[in-house]
Order: sequence, then C-alpha cells, then structure tokens
Amino acid sequence: MGKTLSNDVKQALQDIYYNERTGRGKEALALLEKASDAGDGDASCVLARCYCGRQYVWRGHGFPEDDDLATKLLHKSVEQGSALGVLVALRTGELTPAVKAKMPFANLQEAFDEAVELANTGDAFCQYVVANAYFWWDFLAIQDKSADSFPNPAAFKAYLKENISKCEDLFWKAFRGGMYFAANNLNRYYTEGDEDIIAPQPQKALDLWRIGAEYGHPIDQAIYADELKKLGLNADALRWYQLAAEGGHPSAWTDVGLYYLNGTCTQKDEAYAAQCFEKDLRFGVVAAYFNLGKLYFLGTGVPQDHKKAFELLSYAYENSSKRGAFLLGKAYFMGWGTTQDYTKAREFLEMVDWENGDAFYMLGYIYGRGLGVPENIPKAVEYLKKAKNNTDAKEELLHYKKSLFGKWSRR
Repeated sequence: MGKTLSNDVKQALQDIYYNERTGRGKEALALLEKASDAGDGDASCVLARCYCGRQYVWRGHGFPEDDDLATKLLHKSVEQGSALGVLVALRTGELTPAVKAKMPFANLQEAFDEAVELANTGDAFCQYVVANAYFWWDFLAIQDKSADSFPNPAAFKAYLKENISKCEDLFWKAFRGGMYFAANNLNRYYTEGDEDIIAPQPQKALDLWRIGAEYGHPIDQAIYADELKKLGLNADALRWYQLAAEGGHPSAWTDVGLYYLNGTCTQKDEAYAAQCFEKDLRFGVVAAYFNLGKLYFLGTGVPQDHKKAFELLSYAYENSSKRGAFLLGKAYFMGWGTTQDYTKAREFLEMVDWENGDAFYMLGYIYGRGLGVPENIPKAVEYLKKAKNNTDAKEELLHYKKSLFGKWSRR
C-alpha cells in the first residue's frame, strides 16, 4: 500500500480548507498539534501553514499568526519525513542546506515523487502543493536542471513550458476537491500567463470566483460579490455577501451592513446595519469600527453613546489613514466621550481635506479665539468663509470686522 495521509490530517484538511464554513477550525488546529507532537510530519506541515497568516489559510478561522513558530514547525515536518513539508519548505525558502540535510529522502526528486503519490490519491491539498511546484518553477531545483542542462534556449523553453503547464490540471483538481486557494493561482495563470512561455487566457478566469462561491467557500463568495458589485448587480452581490458573512468570512458582515445602512437594493435599516458591523469587530475590520462608531456618535440605529463612539472611532483611525478624523476632532472639540482638548481637536480637524462646513467652522472658532493655539484671526476668518452655508460659521463671522486697510479684527 502506498503512502497516504493520516486520518487526523485528513480530518483537519476537511475542517480548515475543504469545508471551512463548519467553523471547526480551532478543533482542527488542536488535532494537528496533537498529531504533530506524536511525530506526524504532514500534520506539522499543515500546522505550519495555519500560523502563516491569510496568504496561506482563511482568516475566518481566527488562527494566530506566528512566523517563528511556523518556521519551526516546517523544519520539524521535514525532519519527520513529510514530502509535503519538503516541498512547502522549498517553496517558502526555508529548505536551507542544514534543514535539507535532515530530511530522510535521498534527494528532492524522491520527496517530490512521494508528494505526487499522495496527490494521486485524490487529496486536494497534496494536489495543490504539487501544482505549486510546477507553477513557481520549483521543478528546476527538484530535477536539478538549469538552462545549462539544454543544448539551446529553445529546448530549455520547451522544457519549461511542458512542466509549468502541468499546474493547470492539478490546480483544477485541487479546486474542485475543496482547496479554495487553488483559484488564486489559476486566476493568475490565466490572466497573466508566465513570461513568454505561457500565454494569458483571461476568458478562462471569468468564472473562477463564481464556481468557488457555488462550492460554498466564504472567501470566494465575498470575492464574487465584489465582482457583482462592480458590475452594478447589487441585489446579487448582497445575496453573496450575506452567504459569505453567514459562513464566517471577515468583513462580509460589514459589506452587508453597508447595503442596509444606505438602503441599497434593500430597505434601509440602520439598526440591522449596526448589528452587522458589530459582528465584524472580532476580526478587527476597520470599516466595521468606523461605521458602528459613527452610528453611536450620531445615535442612529443605536442609542447615542459618545464614549463608545470615541473608542470605536479611535480604533478605526489608528488602523487606517484619516478614517474617523473628523468625528474624533469634533469629539475633542465638544468633549464628547473624551476630555475636551482643542489642541487635539485642531490636529484631527486639519486632516479633513474635503468640503466639510462643520470642520471648517470648528477650526475657525479655535483659531479665532486662540484655543490651544496662538490667536490667528485672518486664518479664523478664512476657515469660517470656507464653511459657506454653515449656520454656526455665519454666526461666528459676525464677531469679526474688516478695516479699511483689509485687516481683520474682533468686533
């Protein structure tokens, strides 16, 4: 009987990749840890990927990101005799001479042949790993080949094309078997091709995200919804965002919430929008923090709570560029949810680089009265005029007059 994956690894792959919306990711992680400790190299390999972040595993599982631990586990998998671990280590640049010397394989080709044997059993993860060896040209190192191994450039190019093209069928097998990440490389293979060796075939990429969405993968459902939204098909996009959200995809609840917040292709429901944003806070989704903070700030869809609004908006600001700056500026200006601080209010309000009469009024008020900054009446008037039809700004302007020589002063 040939090499096969252990039952523990098969179960973990089901819960982490093939049927991820069951929400059993944490249980799968614990299963892999136990198997790894017991000497299962394939478990160590998959476990290493789990700690590598969203590029290697779905963020919806909520796995901690730990590059150092991932590296140790990958090295461990090589030592434990995992052919998959060898290929993943090679792909990620972790198969150093010292690590390679510890693998129980005569050479890379022997490890690759074992991985192919695993892929031939029909396992999607194994098919994906082997496909990557072709897609990323790792076959050169595996077969110990280079341009110098061929009589002329044309022969080398033919060799490259023959091997690279093998990834397509393997990626499709992996994708159909539940390895949603295979769609990413298929999309790149079809839209970009590979230098002057593989020509792009963009038409073949058109249905990838729809197929993944129909397979039930939350990440593909969210990507497909993004595409539908760009096409203006908002009703369809909302349906797929909802499915992605129910499947646990980070940020999808925020997308759903925005549709209900704005009443786009659905009845406007700010209270339900707030509930949607609340669900994405656990993933640290900046847009969720900002929009929920704004609702609490205004008391729309939720009871007004300036303290809670300030906390949410502060997180959004600290994790994005300028998002929430105006509302934070107003909070400091008014002392809503925080200590009144005109210096901080000015710092935030001066980040506003769009037409905002309220922000311009507050800046005019601060400079005109010298609050936390030296009094600067000309600058105050400039801001107050920029506020245009803002009622408070108009009233504040009445406190200033212009001399015959064009100098502004307080009345």
